[in-house]
Amino acid sequence: MATTAILAMLVGGMSAYGTAPSTVTYSGEFQEVIESLTAPIPGVVDLEIPANMHSREVGIRQGDTLSALLARMGVNDGSVLSFLQNDRKVAILFRQLVPGKVLTVKVNPQGDLQSLGFPLNGDRNSALTILRTPDGFTTNTQEISYEKSVVQQTAVIRHSLFGAADAAGIPDSVASQLADIFGGDIDFHRDLRKGDRFSVIYEMASHMGKPLRIERILAAEFINDNKTYRAFWYQDQSGASGYYGDDGRSLRKAFLRSPLEFSRITSGFSSARYHPVLKETRAHKGIDYGAPTGTRVRATGDGIIKLAGVQGGYGKMVMIRHASDKTTVYGHLSAIPSVIKKGQRVYQGDIIGYVGATGIATGPHLHYEFRVSGVHRNPLTVALPEATPMPQASLAAFRSHAECLMAQMDTIRDVQLVLLD
Repeated sequence: MATTAILAMLVGGMSAYGTAPSTVTYSGEFQEVIESLTAPIPGVVDLEIPANMHSREVGIRQGDTLSALLARMGVNDGSVLSFLQNDRKVAILFRQLVPGKVLTVKVNPQGDLQSLGFPLNGDRNSALTILRTPDGFTTNTQEISYEKSVVQQTAVIRHSLFGAADAAGIPDSVASQLADIFGGDIDFHRDLRKGDRFSVIYEMASHMGKPLRIERILAAEFINDNKTYRAFWYQDQSGASGYYGDDGRSLRKAFLRSPLEFSRITSGFSSARYHPVLKETRAHKGIDYGAPTGTRVRATGDGIIKLAGVQGGYGKMVMIRHASDKTTVYGHLSAIPSVIKKGQRVYQGDIIGYVGATGIATGPHLHYEFRVSGVHRNPLTVALPEATPMPQASLAAFRSHAECLMAQMDTIRDVQLVLLD
């Protein structure tokens, strides 16, 4: 096989480049040479996975329990479940079985668990690791090492934003970021047109050659109904950062319209609504968003946690105090990350809880309130202030930065859209 490949290369090389007067013409004969390889260098570690061990990755599904997950992993070891249920350090697993998370396990042919890795909520770089030792199981928190790379992709809208992203192999989290970035200019539920296009440059973190998570979008272009919108991530020398248009205009609002990514409204803001549980007509001073249990809830603006815990009919609730005497409330949560505590500073987009049905609720949903000086306002119609604009002193450096990213965008748009069309 090797000599055939070499022969094909030689013949291909002659046909491609011709034969110069000084070129030695291949005669059609070859000599087989067998060379003995030296022994491996002493001390070099064998990187192959042992034959008696295999590794698996299992994604958490809606309604999963630890016993169900272990069964899907091929773990047939009663001592593991007993350890998981009784070890105080591992109790965190039961509170963080969020759909979409991925557990990594190593199991031997007998179904005995050798190790289990579980990414922790609220800490993007850490994982809880469970290891089997001769004396039993041990647990510790390990930092996840990762490498960053820059990805450039383009897509065409046929039916929806997420459909276009899927067709182009773009992760859903990138599509969600796009909706957040351009949400102030484009209504992604009603404004999209068939043939709309977008290009995006984003960072991706990998661990041992496998994608670990999507980081930040660095630049994006969206062409909606023949109008072009652009966004560039920029951080100036003072540390101020955000997304800006090519003219330096800030694209960021001080608040997101919704604390959930693409969810349906099940109950609107009303002065008189019949309560399905209390069986009475009363004011509904917030917006209810229907979503599966475990759906991530985002802080809609920067602020300080004022309350994080159980609060009457709200069930598990988070309250955030923002600037200019504004407050947001997130109720009926199934869980609150351990890092979300009273006095903790949070930023727009941070995960502050997970959808649930705690408190007075008929099913899983998020109750969201927006208050100004203690007065409830309709989150869908209240005027949202613009974020702090870019300082004039930073404009020249920003425009130079944006021009470099725009040149990359032009390249991927021109090349990839030919293939997509």
